[in-house]
Amino acid sequence: MGSRAAAAMLGRTVLSTGITAHRLSKNVTFYVNELAPAVSGCQTKAPEDKPFMLMLPWLGSHPKAVAKYCEIYFRTGYDVLVVASEVQEFLWPRWGLDHGRRLLELLHSERFVSRPLLVHAFSIGGYTFAQLVVHMSQDTQKYQALEQRIKGQVYDSLVMGSLETMATGLAKTVFPRWETVVKKVSLLYFDLFRRQTVDYFNMSIDAFRSTPITAPALFFFCENDALSEARATEELIDHWRKRGIDVTAKKWEDSTHAGHLKRHQREYLTTLDMFLHSLGVTPLKAKM
Repeated sequence: MGSRAAAAMLGRTVLSTGITAHRLSKNVTFYVNELAPAVSGCQTKAPEDKPFMLMLPWLGSHPKAVAKYCEIYFRTGYDVLVVASEVQEFLWPRWGLDHGRRLLELLHSERFVSRPLLVHAFSIGGYTFAQLVVHMSQDTQKYQALEQRIKGQVYDSLVMGSLETMATGLAKTVFPRWETVVKKVSLLYFDLFRRQTVDYFNMSIDAFRSTPITAPALFFFCENDALSEARATEELIDHWRKRGIDVTAKKWEDSTHAGHLKRHQREYLTTLDMFLHSLGVTPLKAKM
């Protein structure tokens, strides 16, 4: 499904619940929560002060699946900014950096510039967010205000680990029918264009590990995820904790990549609820 069709379908999925969809660009849709005054005490905040959620879905995510996560935040009174990623931004990281720069410009636009935000990134959506962090790390003074506006960060099934893990993730999410072939071709591609791909990946990983963003973080991951090495995720969590970042981790022995909510709904929602509550966000009041 193309990004445009997906955005339209997601809009149809959530509009019936009192949400207005604003298409800002091909892969960016802003969902304004018109029901916010009815929940979570958001009626006390002016629009320019009202927090919003920046949601970065996984590659190939179905609009109905993304809508389930949007609903979680709609119930807390949040508006949701959904920014989709495309495979070429991963295959040619310079384009990914351009995508990150455009997103930074959007977050500094009049509509968002003074608003606090949370980040919820899934799978390769974490890579997209890492591109923002690269730019922020290169000019910390310019982006200091944005850094302070980020009040919390949630990472679900981050693609973490070796280059082989990245190739596996690409094959499984984009071309699952040709997984073995695509994985081999991807590894060959990464080797041939190492300076344009691997070197950029390493730069993004380094920037993400040393992120200037120190807001509390929540990680969802599992032991049996071929696209996300649990050990690599745990190493990152330990590194962030040593840097003084407040990190909450929820790990399952058996789950599904970017499918933890479906497999472990109660635990997922309870963990997320407690995390949001710790940030001063009203707990969820309804069941999924």
